[in-house]
Amino acid sequence: MVSERAVQWAIGKLALDEKFRARFIANPAAAVWEAGLPLSPVEVDALTAVPLAALTRFSESVHPSIWRRLGRTSTRAHGEPDRPNGETGSQHGAREARVGGGRCGA
Repeated sequence: MVSERAVQWAIGKLALDEKFRARFIANPAAAVWEAGLPLSPVEVDALTAVPLAALTRFSESVHPSIWRRLGRTSTRAHGEPDRPNGETGSQHGAREARVGGGRCGA
């Protein structure tokens, strides 16, 4: 996988895969490795700087038909997937202002 393609894949997973996003927030380098994404440490650091609120807004704007294609159900009219522990978007964003807390876990 070319690096640019891996970055694109990672951005998609961060926006659409709650479990991957949670793993990435906890330990970016481990989450990327577990997902098999060949990202450099510089690319992982760049992804940790993405505002979590931006990913959450994007996730909430995804059309319900895409969530269905991903095999997920939505709980909101705009297709937001179920959040772990019943967490809302604002609670999720308040917990971590940036994906990965702005650091690259080694």
